[in-house]
Amino acid sequence: MIEAACANDPLCRGIKLARNVGHQNALLAGLHHVKDQCDAAISIDADLQDDINVIVEMIRKYEEGCEIVYGVRSERKTDTFFKRFTAQSFYKFTRFMGVKLIYNHADYRLMGKRALQELAKYDERNLFLRGLTSLIGFKSDCVYYARKERMAGESKYPLKKMISFAFDGITSFSVKPITFVLFLGLFIVVCSCFAFIYILASYFFGWTIPGWSSIMLSIWFLGGVQLLSIGLIGEYIGKIYVEVKRRPRYAIEKLVGEHDDANIS
Repeated sequence: MIEAACANDPLCRGIKLARNVGHQNALLAGLHHVKDQCDAAISIDADLQDDINVIVEMIRKYEEGCEIVYGVRSERKTDTFFKRFTAQSFYKFTRFMGVKLIYNHADYRLMGKRALQELAKYDERNLFLRGLTSLIGFKSDCVYYARKERMAGESKYPLKKMISFAFDGITSFSVKPITFVLFLGLFIVVCSCFAFIYILASYFFGWTIPGWSSIMLSIWFLGGVQLLSIGLIGEYIGKIYVEVKRRPRYAIEKLVGEHDDANIS
């Protein structure tokens, strides 16, 4: 489809990657490629749900001095109740964890040349562009629009993928989950001290000590907390492992369009 569009329109260009590297890396490949060829670039999903009419307003704000202009959904009526609830919960939770995101903003945005060049300096492998654009700085603003119904096909982000994406976003930008585990551990230690005092008092005063139910419940609870903590810390270690290997985030197989033979840096 992209090759056909490029063949019929001299203004159309396409980048074919050597393999599927995921939505975020594919988007980054496009932004990296155009950063030295344009004054500003606009990223938009191909499902035709985002309103292209606000591009005019984006450009106006860019001309007024905004280096980043976010496309923000004014409402989520096209989403199911579950999708709205989970999205709202995600934004609130990420803010609680210290990740500053634009509420109801996905990947529909305008970025000026300076912002694109700054983005290229972030050499992260665990990529979360919504968070990175907020870190860049520069003057920014938002334009609001009502998102349309999907015209064809279905979402490529099922629940499992959305959870993974949200988890990557949080763990890539915040160490608060590890801090939370630390305080949870301290809380359990304090509770254990009170429990020890109670058991000791029960022994000296001859009170009836409950059976094994409470003991087994405590063992299962503490075991679960330990496994959860180890898993969370392991996730951070895994991300460090991915980062230090410095593998390329994408490989371009070919450019499609008028300048197919152009060199790629």
